Amino acid sequence: MKLNDVLRLIAGVMICISLLLQHFHDPQWIWFTVFIALNLIQSAFSKWCPMITVLKKLGFEE
Repeated sequence: MKLNDVLRLIAGVMICISLLLQHFHDPQWIWFTVFIALNLIQSAFSKWCPMITVLKKLGFEE
């Protein structure tokens, strides 16, 4: 998989996990979903995403 594919997969999985935790465990988990959304928004403007840095160090290609 390429870097962008893995990034989208991780973001989607994390959103699903946070929504499941919010529904089945504690409504406060919605803030994790908000954190993910804000990170995606800031990366659209700044062109920098912390997860991309981690994935590059793990050896994923662009």
